[in-house]
Amino acid sequence: MLDSYAQEVFDKNINMMVPYYLMASYAYYKQDDAIFSDGFFDEMGKIMLKRWDEIEHFHKEFITKDDLTAGTFLGKYPSRVEGGLKSLREETAPKKRKRNKKVKPKSPPANTMGNFGMELFDFGDD
Repeated sequence: MLDSYAQEVFDKNINMMVPYYLMASYAYYKQDDAIFSDGFFDEMGKIMLKRWDEIEHFHKEFITKDDLTAGTFLGKYPSRVEGGLKSLREETAPKKRKRNKKVKPKSPPANTMGNFGMELFDFGDD
């Protein structure tokens, strides 16, 4: 869930609740893959309703006070919502670490010295 991530965004800019509300609704109702906990989504709707007159966003027209009161969104989504949600999921997805594959030799290395220099390594039996 992206509750903490979104809260940091909202703390900086209350207007961002509008696109996040729409993306969260799309994720929940259209993709059946929620990005927020139910409690966080409900609280976000209550805050938006309380601060409705302060919030400014060009997609605000898609959301009504009735949507916020009901705690659901069954309206029309702006065309940007699906792409925005996809980008949000990619941005917040855990980063996968690349593993270094160990290369196992298929056969032991060839003896490239042959008999050359063997006397250099003859320490005798003394």
